[in-house]
Amino acid sequence: MIDIDLHMHSTCSDGLLEPEDLVNAAGRAGLGVIALCDHDSIAGVARAMAAGRARGVEVLTGVELSVAWQNWRDVHLLGYGIDLASPELLRCLATFAERRANRNREIVAAVNRRLDHEGRQPLDPDDVTALAGGVMGRPHIARALMARAYVASMEEAFDRYLVPCDVPKTYWPMEEAIAAIRRAGGAAVLAHPTSISTDFTVLERLVGGLAAIGLDGVEVYNSMASEAEAAFLQGLTRRHRLVTTAGSDFHGIDPGDTMGKGRGGIRFSGALLPPLYARIAERQEPL
Repeated sequence: MIDIDLHMHSTCSDGLLEPEDLVNAAGRAGLGVIALCDHDSIAGVARAMAAGRARGVEVLTGVELSVAWQNWRDVHLLGYGIDLASPELLRCLATFAERRANRNREIVAAVNRRLDHEGRQPLDPDDVTALAGGVMGRPHIARALMARAYVASMEEAFDRYLVPCDVPKTYWPMEEAIAAIRRAGGAAVLAHPTSISTDFTVLERLVGGLAAIGLDGVEVYNSMASEAEAAFLQGLTRRHRLVTTAGSDFHGIDPGDTMGKGRGGIRFSGALLPPLYARIAERQEPL
């Protein structure tokens, strides 16, 4: 059985590796199927798919959206099997990419005010944008700070500049995000639920409520959930007839980032794929 990783990031959002390099690294790690799920961007997916064909790694189309539902903010929703040419999805992503870019320009301006107070030369926003190569994220600003030798590590960049200079995000409404993914022929999956809450009662209400408005699955196996939490989440998916997925949320930035593995070193099995593929196929059947 092949190993998989259905939650990975590239330089097209806030990952360290170019899409092609990410695919090649996945191949070297022995992964047979991956999904590139950049934040609010599908800019790297076609590149990753082309690299995958050359490398013998299947790349599933994907995206990760930052959404809000009820009192929760910054809930992450994965879209798998989406049509990269979907006009509606492209319009939505373009809108949110612009909002994301505006936010990051505001963060750069705030960082520069702090640098000026310290007597240091400011960052050039165009240089940070060029460094991103796609959708600028805070890790790109951190890398620009490291390039200037203002900080020695990503962690220091966040602690000294990016956390104090943060600007609130704009979120998709959950109902709209799920509907957009489904209309683009994809399956909507809740990412790393224990990042939202580790309270089982809260997770029961969250997953149940989202299942009622069209959620397709839950990322049960990930880099955050403990064995007990994953077992609970698996039970939720069964009760609500949702698919189970697995992903590391690999960015390649933190030393502990390991593609193809979850918390405790558990490897992600390709046995999870058939139900997900079946759900995507249902979306793509002609009306």
